[in-house]
Amino acid sequence: MHIPDGFLSTPVWVALDVAVAPAAGYIVRRAQREFEERKLPLLGVMGAFVFAAQMINFPVGGATSGHLVGSALLSFTLGPAAAGVVMIAILAIQALVFQDGGILALGANVFNLAIAGVIAGYLPFHFWGAGRARKAAIFMGGVFSVLVAALMAVSELLLSGIAMPGAVLGVSFGLFTVSALLEGAITLAVFQAVETLNPNFIKQPKAGRRIGLGLIALAAVALAGVGVLFASTNPDALQRLADTLGIASKSKPFLDAPLAEYQAGFLQSAWLRKAGAGLMGIALIYGACALLGRMVGRQRSA
Repeated sequence: MHIPDGFLSTPVWVALDVAVAPAAGYIVRRAQREFEERKLPLLGVMGAFVFAAQMINFPVGGATSGHLVGSALLSFTLGPAAAGVVMIAILAIQALVFQDGGILALGANVFNLAIAGVIAGYLPFHFWGAGRARKAAIFMGGVFSVLVAALMAVSELLLSGIAMPGAVLGVSFGLFTVSALLEGAITLAVFQAVETLNPNFIKQPKAGRRIGLGLIALAAVALAGVGVLFASTNPDALQRLADTLGIASKSKPFLDAPLAEYQAGFLQSAWLRKAGAGLMGIALIYGACALLGRMVGRQRSA
């Protein structure tokens, strides 16, 4: 779902970079107004979990894979503003450190996943998450977050002058829909699992949330360290679309990333290179999100 550098025309990525800058500032200010001290430990742990989950691709058919995006899951646990801040941190580190998504295209990816995806994912939960339709709202939030982000990405490619035959678009949106349905199912399963093991862990005082936070952190480490062994190597729906359209070769990284393709090249085995990069990524994401949370908290206190 991450757009690399080279896919979008210069006017499109520049316009999105310029537009996203004030939007990101607004999200940070909104997070400051809505900041709750009890959610501070959640920022780093949820950010690390979503980062790790995004590394694990699963088959969706047609030699294509998908992975948890996490925009909706973050919005349910942190609130939409804080979720946007965490997703921006994830996307920035992925682009700069792992070459996953373009640096020049960062504005597009932030708009698609951290703004449009978060809002689309949160709306069903906001309106129906407290009633009998809670499960359906959580599921549909996951579905909408992926479908809206995919629609934005395809629209940006079209605005960049990339011709897309109707048949190709139909197949692509079919794959996006399968990925979206799986996103909804995984989001619901993760949210329910945590609440079952530690009911209302988000609303509990710090001591009462330790079990839930510990389980999420353990899951993140397991995904990055062991889950990568079982991850599909097939391209995701956006990459498959690029291959079909013949634009995959346009991908040109703006800068060389130290852990490009999620590989710690200084380690020996293929598993260690992948797992090592994932564990280092978890540490980076956790640290960045925790730091952002403390900064937001201090500014609100001031």
